[in-house]
Amino acid sequence: MIPTEEVAPAPSAAPTKEVAPARAGAAPSRRPGNRWRLVKRGIIAWLYIIPALGFYAYVVLSPTLQSVWFSLFNWDGVSRATFVGATNYLSFLTDPDIGEALSHTGVLVVFFSLLPIVLGLISAALVSRSSVRGSGFFRSVIFIPQVLTSVVIVVIWRQLFSTGGIINDALTAVGLGTWVQPWLGSFQWTLPVLGLAGTWTAMGMCMLMFVAGTGNIPGELYDAARVDGAGPVREFFSVTLPGLIPQLAVVLTLTLIGALRVFDLVWLTTKGGPGSSSLTPAVLLYNQAFVYGNVGAASAIGVTLAVASLLISLIIVKITDRKSL
Repeated sequence: MIPTEEVAPAPSAAPTKEVAPARAGAAPSRRPGNRWRLVKRGIIAWLYIIPALGFYAYVVLSPTLQSVWFSLFNWDGVSRATFVGATNYLSFLTDPDIGEALSHTGVLVVFFSLLPIVLGLISAALVSRSSVRGSGFFRSVIFIPQVLTSVVIVVIWRQLFSTGGIINDALTAVGLGTWVQPWLGSFQWTLPVLGLAGTWTAMGMCMLMFVAGTGNIPGELYDAARVDGAGPVREFFSVTLPGLIPQLAVVLTLTLIGALRVFDLVWLTTKGGPGSSSLTPAVLLYNQAFVYGNVGAASAIGVTLAVASLLISLIIVKITDRKSL
């Protein structure tokens, strides 16, 4: 018998570790290469942002800080300045002209903010309904004053409300000649007449914002309101108005700040007159800086108006955030 050679069994392979499959959404390994790549991306992003930030700092932040600094001095803009601390702010609070200007601002708030918002809501509710024919034409007509410059509006208002203007001619033609008067030269009527110009110009912006907002309200809400038997009025207060809270916040902020800062319309028509019957804080600021040569007091007025505008914005945002919850 021929002996057979036994073949030794092959050595078993070394046990291998099972690699767990990568989980979806797992954080990438923090190797030096990945870390440097993230740093590089951050540097590139800042290189894009820094020019815009530098321009903003030069145009906005630097003048703001300069105004705060100037408000602490008694300075006419030319001669040597004298440090007076908070005296300019105390004078701002005790100046009777400031009190009168702020009372005029309260009147302008009605014409520049409240009336445009109410009329804009009504206009948006009407022109946004598909059953209204020619709604696009009405939107354009209502929005046109928003794109007009202040000079054009002043020319139109002078043509309307001057002594020999269209309004007085129309009153005479219909037998109301006793109502004829110099509207822009009247202590009683100058401010309301200027306020009407603000209502006319701001209404288009309000309407456009509200029309855009109504387009974002789900149609199912209107269908549910109709199923519940809601008419147009109840539908507006139950569905449309709550859905327009974000737009209301924006419009209210812009119009209130606009009423607080109105200058060009008043300056080009009455310069705050007759007397001080149409004086506003912005006109008072201009007079302090360029008529009386008191740059420190003018800077204090400007800083106070900026702080008031910021507070108005914060309060409106706080209130509307709660309403939208």
